[in-house]
Amino acid sequence: MDILLTNDDGYRAKGLKVLAGIMRQFGNVTVIAPKIHQSGMSMAVSMNRRSLAYRMTGKEDGVSWSYLDATPASCVKFALNTVFLEKAPDVVVSGINHGSNAAAAACYSGTLGAVAEAALNGIPGIGVSMDTFDPDADFSAVAEYFPEIFRKLMSDLPERYGIYYNVNFPGIFCGRIKGVKAATQGMGRWVKEFLPWTEENARKLGIPSEDFTSAAAAAGEGETLYVMTGEFTDDSRNPDSADHRYNKDGYITVTPHRIDCTDYGEYTRLIQSGIGATF
Repeated sequence: MDILLTNDDGYRAKGLKVLAGIMRQFGNVTVIAPKIHQSGMSMAVSMNRRSLAYRMTGKEDGVSWSYLDATPASCVKFALNTVFLEKAPDVVVSGINHGSNAAAAACYSGTLGAVAEAALNGIPGIGVSMDTFDPDADFSAVAEYFPEIFRKLMSDLPERYGIYYNVNFPGIFCGRIKGVKAATQGMGRWVKEFLPWTEENARKLGIPSEDFTSAAAAAGEGETLYVMTGEFTDDSRNPDSADHRYNKDGYITVTPHRIDCTDYGEYTRLIQSGIGATF
């Protein structure tokens, strides 16, 4: 099996290195990941006629490592047009993301943007995330549970085009995991999303002091700096099967997504209401 790995935290992230170690047992692993952090990019692509720096950084334990100075979706596009030009990978796996991509976070996720790009090209895609922002996070639960999740998904792939999977781990120790649940995407929104760019707030959010200092120094005259964060507000209409609720209860979730965003119920209602027949 030929496996393409990427992420949105950048090629140096611990989660990506752990995932590469997990996936080696399943076949040939090629890593093409962003050069720098690319969270929140969804399926954005690196266009605007700018050059994209690519570098092979070597092989380690049979895994080929490289980076591209581009978004996660662009990393997949690049891979399909270079390394995998003659034969597409059998699967694209993205992660392990430092932070949850359950509920509405899936709408913004660069981790999932990469596997949505895979699905767009008819390739199975699986995004893997864990609810922790610790750069040195304990990913032992992923190492324990993800191999069997991967085997199950790959052994029973749907015939329908455009399906990809969002696997979320709660940020707890492996021994506290209660099990695995198929789930629906939860919904909600974030409030209090912008904080002043102060040293105290940067420290609370785990921003390195050198990043805080360099950003503050680069601020233009009259500019006020903010950092994006936020508090998640759960939508009361979420069903019990919502992924983030299962995660909160100690379960790993597997949520199926699709690249076709059409609401077919609403499409039918529009047809029945006369849309297209009256104007």
